Amino acid sequence: MILKKVTLFFSVMAIMAFTTGATIRSTYVAITPDSSLYIKGTTNVNTFSCLFDVENIDNPVRVDYHMEGDRIKFDETVLVLSVDCFDCGGRGINKDFREILKSEEEPHILLSLKEIRPIADHEAYEALLDIEIAGETNMYKVPVKVEKDNSLLIQGDLNVRLPDHNIEAPSKLFGLINIHENVEIAFKLGIQEIRN
Repeated sequence: MILKKVTLFFSVMAIMAFTTGATIRSTYVAITPDSSLYIKGTTNVNTFSCLFDVENIDNPVRVDYHMEGDRIKFDETVLVLSVDCFDCGGRGINKDFREILKSEEEPHILLSLKEIRPIADHEAYEALLDIEIAGETNMYKVPVKVEKDNSLLIQGDLNVRLPDHNIEAPSKLFGLINIHENVEIAFKLGIQEIRN
């Protein structure tokens, strides 16, 4: 019953058959245009918010997966975000944002989906993501929701410490403006399977 529920739940990702083995399956999905992703931060004098232009996502995204019990494991399922596609509201702050994230050496933020698993007695689900920023990768857990049209919605607010990604919190104007080392990644990623 649990496997059947999980199978139905993730039908948007082409998990339509009852399977308990580690058979690798593949499909393609698209990130929907109503998706959003922000990186928000604070300084000692202000806040900033940098919005990613989702039209620059390279759709479709290939998804390779298999079932392990009631979990869905993913292999090389990566969303590539160009740092240059974030808009912080002005040329100067965009330049600073790219410098902070070392975009000349590491031009992309990578979101790698590793696993989706049930939590809270199978009443809710969470995704395990590897997030690579400035060449440094850490794992995060985010909630998963299903929309009424049975599309998949992965959304969450993650608190990320810049030093965890080997980024020093910079200061500007001779040290008068200090960027705090904690930033928030707020995202809502709508995912729909592309059917042949």
